[in-house]
Amino acid sequence: SSSSSSSSSSSSSILQFGRAPLSLLYDYYTELAFSSIVLSTLLSMHLYRKSFHPNALLAEGGNSGNHPYDFFIGRELNPRPSYFTTFDWKEFCELRPGLIGWMVLNLGMACKQHEKTGRISGSMMLINLFQNGYVWDALYQERAILTTMDITTDGFGFMLAFGDLSWVPFTYSLQARYLVDYDPQLSGCQLLGVLITNFVGYAIFRGANGQKNQFRSDPDAPGVSHLAFLQTKRGTKLLTSGWWGMARKINYTGDWIMGFSWCLLCGFDSIVPYYYAIYFCILLIHRSVRDDCLCAEKYGRDWDDYKRVVPYRFIPGVV
Repeated sequence: SSSSSSSSSSSSSILQFGRAPLSLLYDYYTELAFSSIVLSTLLSMHLYRKSFHPNALLAEGGNSGNHPYDFFIGRELNPRPSYFTTFDWKEFCELRPGLIGWMVLNLGMACKQHEKTGRISGSMMLINLFQNGYVWDALYQERAILTTMDITTDGFGFMLAFGDLSWVPFTYSLQARYLVDYDPQLSGCQLLGVLITNFVGYAIFRGANGQKNQFRSDPDAPGVSHLAFLQTKRGTKLLTSGWWGMARKINYTGDWIMGFSWCLLCGFDSIVPYYYAIYFCILLIHRSVRDDCLCAEKYGRDWDDYKRVVPYRFIPGVV
Protein backbone atom coordinates (compact mmCIF):
# COMPACT_ATOMS: atom_id res chain seq x y z
CA SER A 1 0.00 0.00 0.00
CA SER A 2 2.87 2.31 0.88
CA SER A 3 4.57 1.42 -2.41
CA SER A 4 1.35 2.12 -4.34
CA SER A 5 0.93 5.50 -2.62
CA SER A 6 4.56 6.38 -3.38
CA SER A 7 4.12 5.39 -7.02
CA SER A 8 0.94 7.48 -7.31
CA SER A 9 2.66 10.47 -5.70
CA SER A 10 5.62 10.09 -8.10
CA SER A 11 3.32 9.94 -11.13
CA SER A 12 1.47 13.03 -9.95
CA SER A 13 4.75 14.91 -9.53
CA ILE A 14 5.87 13.94 -13.01
CA LEU A 15 2.56 15.05 -14.45
CA GLN A 16 2.72 18.43 -12.70
CA PHE A 17 6.31 18.93 -13.77
CA GLY A 18 5.52 18.03 -17.38
CA ARG A 19 2.59 20.43 -17.80
CA ALA A 20 2.87 24.15 -18.35
CA PRO A 21 -0.04 25.69 -16.39
CA LEU A 22 -0.39 28.58 -18.83
CA SER A 23 -3.92 29.32 -17.63
CA LEU A 24 -2.28 30.87 -14.55
CA LEU A 25 -1.26 33.77 -16.80
CA TYR A 26 -4.94 34.74 -16.88
CA ASP A 27 -5.28 34.44 -13.11
CA TYR A 28 -2.18 36.56 -12.37
CA TYR A 29 -2.47 38.94 -15.32
CA THR A 30 -2.58 42.10 -13.19
CA GLU A 31 0.30 41.04 -10.95
CA LEU A 32 2.44 40.16 -13.95
CA ALA A 33 1.65 43.47 -15.65
CA PHE A 34 2.59 45.40 -12.50
CA SER A 35 5.85 43.45 -12.18
CA SER A 36 6.74 44.24 -15.79
CA ILE A 37 6.20 47.96 -15.11
CA VAL A 38 8.53 47.79 -12.10
CA LEU A 39 11.12 45.94 -14.19
CA SER A 40 10.95 48.44 -17.07
CA THR A 41 11.27 51.34 -14.60
CA LEU A 42 14.34 49.83 -12.92
CA LEU A 43 15.93 49.11 -16.29
CA SER A 44 15.26 52.69 -17.44
CA MET A 45 16.86 54.08 -14.28
CA HIS A 46 19.95 51.94 -14.78
CA LEU A 47 20.28 52.94 -18.45
CA TYR A 48 19.81 56.64 -17.67
CA ARG A 49 22.57 56.51 -15.05
CA LYS A 50 24.78 54.59 -17.49
CA SER A 51 24.23 57.21 -20.23
CA PHE A 52 26.50 59.64 -18.35
CA HIS A 53 29.52 57.44 -19.02
CA PRO A 54 32.09 59.44 -21.02
CA ASN A 55 32.05 57.02 -23.99
CA ALA A 56 28.24 56.78 -24.30
CA LEU A 57 26.80 57.57 -27.75
CA LEU A 58 23.84 59.85 -27.10
CA ALA A 59 20.65 60.14 -29.12
CA GLU A 60 20.11 63.60 -30.59
CA GLY A 61 16.60 63.91 -29.19
CA GLY A 62 17.44 62.56 -25.73
CA ASN A 63 20.20 64.96 -24.76
CA SER A 64 18.12 68.06 -24.06
CA GLY A 65 19.39 68.68 -20.53
CA ASN A 66 15.85 68.27 -19.17
CA HIS A 67 16.29 65.23 -16.91
CA PRO A 68 12.66 64.00 -16.75
CA TYR A 69 12.30 64.33 -20.53
CA ASP A 70 15.65 62.68 -21.28
CA PHE A 71 14.84 59.84 -18.87
CA PHE A 72 11.52 59.28 -20.65
CA ILE A 73 12.67 59.58 -24.26
CA GLY A 74 16.04 57.87 -23.82
CA ARG A 75 19.44 59.53 -23.55
CA GLU A 76 21.79 56.85 -24.90
CA LEU A 77 21.23 55.67 -28.47
CA ASN A 78 22.29 52.02 -28.20
CA PRO A 79 23.14 51.12 -24.58
CA ARG A 80 25.23 47.99 -24.12
CA PRO A 81 26.61 46.34 -20.97
CA SER A 82 30.30 47.08 -20.45
CA TYR A 83 30.96 43.37 -19.85
CA PHE A 84 29.07 42.17 -22.95
CA THR A 85 29.49 44.76 -25.69
CA THR A 86 27.81 42.72 -28.45
CA PHE A 87 24.49 42.77 -26.56
CA ASP A 88 22.31 45.75 -27.50
CA TRP A 89 19.61 46.46 -24.90
CA LYS A 90 17.39 48.36 -27.31
CA GLU A 91 17.44 45.81 -30.12
CA PHE A 92 16.89 42.95 -27.68
CA CYS A 93 13.92 44.58 -25.95
CA GLU A 94 12.43 45.77 -29.24
CA LEU A 95 11.51 42.21 -30.24
CA ARG A 96 12.40 39.42 -27.85
CA PRO A 97 10.84 39.67 -24.35
CA GLY A 98 7.74 41.73 -25.19
CA LEU A 99 6.70 39.99 -28.40
CA ILE A 100 7.42 36.49 -27.11
CA GLY A 101 5.65 37.39 -23.86
CA TRP A 102 2.62 38.54 -25.89
CA MET A 103 2.55 35.18 -27.67
CA VAL A 104 2.81 33.21 -24.43
CA LEU A 105 0.04 35.29 -22.82
CA ASN A 106 -2.22 34.53 -25.79
CA LEU A 107 -1.57 30.81 -25.35
CA GLY A 108 -2.40 31.20 -21.67
CA MET A 109 -5.74 32.80 -22.55
CA ALA A 110 -6.52 29.90 -24.90
CA CYS A 111 -5.72 27.44 -22.09
CA LYS A 112 -7.98 29.36 -19.71
CA GLN A 113 -10.87 29.35 -22.18
CA HIS A 114 -10.47 25.59 -22.61
CA GLU A 115 -10.36 25.16 -18.83
CA LYS A 116 -13.59 27.15 -18.40
CA THR A 117 -15.62 25.91 -21.38
CA GLY A 118 -14.03 22.64 -22.43
CA ARG A 119 -13.25 23.99 -25.91
CA ILE A 120 -11.30 26.64 -27.79
CA SER A 121 -13.48 28.84 -29.99
CA GLY A 122 -12.85 29.79 -33.59
CA SER A 123 -12.12 33.38 -32.56
CA MET A 124 -9.56 32.26 -29.98
CA MET A 125 -7.89 29.97 -32.51
CA LEU A 126 -7.63 32.76 -35.07
CA ILE A 127 -6.41 35.41 -32.61
CA ASN A 128 -3.58 33.05 -31.66
CA LEU A 129 -2.89 32.21 -35.29
CA PHE A 130 -2.87 35.87 -36.39
CA GLN A 131 -0.94 37.39 -33.51
CA ASN A 132 1.51 34.54 -32.99
CA GLY A 133 2.14 34.58 -36.74
CA TYR A 134 2.75 38.33 -36.50
CA VAL A 135 5.31 37.73 -33.74
CA TRP A 136 7.00 34.97 -35.74
CA ASP A 137 7.20 37.25 -38.78
CA ALA A 138 8.78 40.04 -36.72
CA LEU A 139 11.39 37.68 -35.26
CA TYR A 140 12.11 36.06 -38.63
CA GLN A 141 12.55 39.49 -40.24
CA GLU A 142 14.54 40.81 -37.26
CA ARG A 143 17.28 42.28 -39.44
CA ALA A 144 14.75 44.70 -40.94
CA ILE A 145 14.36 46.61 -37.64
CA LEU A 146 17.95 47.87 -37.96
CA THR A 147 16.75 50.55 -40.39
CA THR A 148 13.72 51.66 -38.34
CA MET A 149 13.48 54.98 -36.51
CA ASP A 150 13.39 53.24 -33.12
CA ILE A 151 16.84 51.79 -33.73
CA THR A 152 18.57 54.49 -35.78
CA THR A 153 17.23 57.66 -34.14
CA ASP A 154 15.48 57.20 -30.78
CA GLY A 155 17.33 56.76 -27.52
CA PHE A 156 16.46 53.86 -25.23
CA GLY A 157 14.68 55.25 -22.20
CA PHE A 158 11.51 54.65 -20.23
CA MET A 159 9.27 55.20 -23.27
CA LEU A 160 10.68 52.27 -25.24
CA ALA A 161 11.49 50.09 -22.20
CA PHE A 162 7.94 50.39 -20.87
CA GLY A 163 6.50 50.01 -24.35
CA ASP A 164 8.52 46.89 -25.15
CA LEU A 165 8.30 45.10 -21.80
CA SER A 166 4.88 46.15 -20.46
CA TRP A 167 2.65 47.90 -22.99
CA VAL A 168 3.09 45.45 -25.86
CA PRO A 169 2.55 42.12 -24.10
CA PHE A 170 -0.16 43.23 -21.67
CA THR A 171 -2.27 45.44 -23.92
CA TYR A 172 -1.79 43.69 -27.25
CA SER A 173 -3.07 40.46 -25.67
CA LEU A 174 -6.32 42.19 -24.70
CA GLN A 175 -8.38 40.54 -27.45
CA ALA A 176 -7.38 37.05 -26.32
CA ARG A 177 -8.14 37.94 -22.69
CA TYR A 178 -11.53 39.36 -23.68
CA LEU A 179 -12.40 36.15 -25.56
CA VAL A 180 -11.94 34.05 -22.41
CA ASP A 181 -15.09 35.57 -20.90
CA TYR A 182 -16.97 37.22 -23.79
CA ASP A 183 -16.50 35.11 -26.88
CA PRO A 184 -19.04 36.20 -29.54
CA GLN A 185 -19.24 32.72 -31.10
CA LEU A 186 -18.78 33.97 -34.66
CA SER A 187 -20.09 31.85 -37.51
CA GLY A 188 -17.86 30.13 -40.05
CA CYS A 189 -18.63 32.79 -42.67
CA GLN A 190 -17.79 35.60 -40.25
CA LEU A 191 -14.51 33.94 -39.33
CA LEU A 192 -13.69 33.53 -43.02
CA GLY A 193 -14.33 37.23 -43.59
CA VAL A 194 -11.95 38.14 -40.76
CA LEU A 195 -9.37 35.69 -42.12
CA ILE A 196 -9.49 37.38 -45.55
CA THR A 197 -9.21 40.83 -43.96
CA ASN A 198 -6.12 39.77 -42.01
CA PHE A 199 -4.57 38.23 -45.12
CA VAL A 200 -5.08 41.44 -47.12
CA GLY A 201 -3.44 43.47 -44.36
CA TYR A 202 -0.51 41.07 -44.10
CA ALA A 203 0.00 41.03 -47.88
CA ILE A 204 0.25 44.84 -47.93
CA PHE A 205 2.42 45.01 -44.80
CA ARG A 206 4.88 42.28 -45.74
CA GLY A 207 4.91 43.15 -49.45
CA ALA A 208 5.75 46.81 -48.80
CA ASN A 209 8.33 46.16 -46.09
CA GLY A 210 9.96 43.35 -48.04
CA GLN A 211 10.23 45.51 -51.13
CA LYS A 212 11.77 48.41 -49.18
CA ASN A 213 14.29 46.21 -47.38
CA GLN A 214 15.33 44.44 -50.57
CA PHE A 215 15.78 47.76 -52.40
CA ARG A 216 17.86 49.18 -49.56
CA SER A 217 20.15 46.15 -49.42
CA ASP A 218 20.50 45.64 -53.19
CA PRO A 219 18.77 48.06 -55.63
CA ASP A 220 19.90 45.90 -58.55
CA ALA A 221 18.19 42.73 -57.29
CA PRO A 222 15.82 41.22 -59.90
CA GLY A 223 12.75 41.79 -57.73
CA VAL A 224 13.29 45.57 -57.38
CA SER A 225 15.63 46.65 -60.21
CA HIS A 226 12.65 47.75 -62.33
CA LEU A 227 11.30 50.16 -59.71
CA ALA A 228 11.40 53.91 -60.29
CA PHE A 229 13.02 56.11 -57.66
CA LEU A 230 13.94 59.69 -56.92
CA GLN A 231 17.66 60.30 -56.47
CA THR A 232 18.26 62.75 -53.62
CA LYS A 233 21.20 65.11 -53.21
CA ARG A 234 22.19 63.11 -50.11
CA GLY A 235 22.68 60.07 -52.32
CA THR A 236 19.62 58.26 -50.99
CA LYS A 237 17.09 56.73 -53.39
CA LEU A 238 13.40 57.20 -52.57
CA LEU A 239 11.06 54.67 -54.20
CA THR A 240 8.31 56.20 -56.34
CA SER A 241 6.75 53.03 -57.79
CA GLY A 242 5.66 49.61 -56.61
CA TRP A 243 4.09 49.59 -53.16
CA TRP A 244 5.83 52.85 -52.28
CA GLY A 245 4.48 54.62 -55.33
CA MET A 246 0.96 54.07 -53.99
CA ALA A 247 1.42 55.83 -50.64
CA ARG A 248 4.34 57.00 -48.51
CA LYS A 249 3.24 54.89 -45.51
CA ILE A 250 1.49 52.03 -47.26
CA ASN A 251 3.07 49.59 -44.78
CA TYR A 252 1.28 51.36 -41.93
CA THR A 253 -2.02 50.79 -43.72
CA GLY A 254 -1.42 47.06 -43.97
CA ASP A 255 -0.32 46.92 -40.33
CA TRP A 256 -3.49 48.67 -39.19
CA ILE A 257 -5.76 46.42 -41.28
CA MET A 258 -4.22 43.39 -39.57
CA GLY A 259 -4.80 44.93 -36.16
CA PHE A 260 -8.39 45.77 -37.03
CA SER A 261 -9.04 42.15 -38.03
CA TRP A 262 -7.90 41.07 -34.55
CA CYS A 263 -10.52 43.34 -33.02
CA LEU A 264 -13.24 42.00 -35.32
CA LEU A 265 -12.79 38.54 -33.81
CA CYS A 266 -14.31 39.91 -30.58
CA GLY A 267 -17.61 40.92 -32.18
CA PHE A 268 -19.35 44.25 -31.56
CA ASP A 269 -20.74 43.99 -28.03
CA SER A 270 -17.98 46.14 -26.52
CA ILE A 271 -15.58 48.85 -27.65
CA VAL A 272 -12.89 47.55 -25.27
CA PRO A 273 -11.29 45.08 -27.74
CA TYR A 274 -11.20 47.88 -30.33
CA TYR A 275 -8.88 49.93 -28.16
CA TYR A 276 -5.96 48.49 -30.20
CA ALA A 277 -7.31 49.71 -33.54
CA ILE A 278 -8.05 53.16 -32.09
CA TYR A 279 -4.72 53.48 -30.28
CA PHE A 280 -2.74 52.12 -33.23
CA CYS A 281 -4.43 54.53 -35.65
CA ILE A 282 -3.41 57.49 -33.45
CA LEU A 283 0.11 56.09 -33.06
CA LEU A 284 0.63 55.56 -36.79
CA ILE A 285 -0.67 59.02 -37.68
CA HIS A 286 1.65 60.59 -35.09
CA ARG A 287 4.61 58.55 -36.32
CA SER A 288 3.93 59.48 -39.94
CA VAL A 289 3.80 63.19 -39.07
CA ARG A 290 7.03 62.91 -37.07
CA ASP A 291 8.70 60.99 -39.90
CA ASP A 292 7.51 63.57 -42.44
CA CYS A 293 9.11 66.39 -40.40
CA LEU A 294 12.38 64.49 -40.03
CA CYS A 295 12.52 63.66 -43.73
CA ALA A 296 11.75 67.28 -44.68
CA GLU A 297 14.69 68.35 -42.53
CA LYS A 298 16.89 65.57 -43.88
CA TYR A 299 16.14 65.82 -47.62
CA GLY A 300 15.04 69.46 -48.01
CA ARG A 301 13.55 70.23 -51.44
CA ASP A 302 13.98 66.62 -52.53
CA TRP A 303 11.32 65.66 -49.99
CA ASP A 304 8.92 68.21 -51.46
CA ASP A 305 9.57 66.74 -54.92
CA TYR A 306 9.01 63.24 -53.56
CA LYS A 307 5.67 64.24 -52.01
CA ARG A 308 4.53 65.65 -55.33
CA VAL A 309 5.27 62.31 -57.01
CA VAL A 310 3.74 60.27 -54.15
CA PRO A 311 1.05 62.60 -52.74
CA TYR A 312 -0.86 60.08 -50.60
CA ARG A 313 0.22 59.05 -47.11
CA PHE A 314 -1.83 55.94 -46.27
CA ILE A 315 -4.49 55.09 -48.85
CA PRO A 316 -3.92 55.66 -52.60
CA GLY A 317 -6.36 58.22 -53.96
CA VAL A 318 -7.85 58.95 -50.53
CA VAL A 319 -5.43 60.25 -47.93
